[in-house]
Amino acid sequence: MTSTTNTEPVGTSLSVYSYVVKKGEPVGPREVMRGANLSSPSVAYWHLQKLENSGLLEKNQAGEYIVKEKTSISGHIWIGRNLVPRLMCYSLFFLGVLIIEGAILSVQYFVSAQPPNLALLYLMATNIIAFVLFLAEGLLLRRKTGTEKTGY
Repeated sequence: MTSTTNTEPVGTSLSVYSYVVKKGEPVGPREVMRGANLSSPSVAYWHLQKLENSGLLEKNQAGEYIVKEKTSISGHIWIGRNLVPRLMCYSLFFLGVLIIEGAILSVQYFVSAQPPNLALLYLMATNIIAFVLFLAEGLLLRRKTGTEKTGY
């Protein structure tokens, strides 16, 4: 049986892989079972072997698994040891823009005593919509990929 190297993990394998990366130290099947909320150690072992066969994990001399290669996952970025949907980063960008627009609006209204600029209000409305959409889609992607279950 030939093993495919560097295939991107999906589903439960992605959850297991994300847990091992986040843990940052050698882990065994029972620890992965608890950390990735799996039903049994044999399920964890099967996914660990699958990730080892794909070249992402390796087994050390004690029989525990460690990260061999931190691979890129489509639609996600690694921030330290955390796998974050790229859409959530986009939502943070729009949040920053909203904060700046709010500051401009506040200075304009409270310091200069000018009425709110209608164009700025429309711009803020579109940015609020973009922020909410990117955040919602990012949270849905995070739930779908199971990466939120990897906390300990």
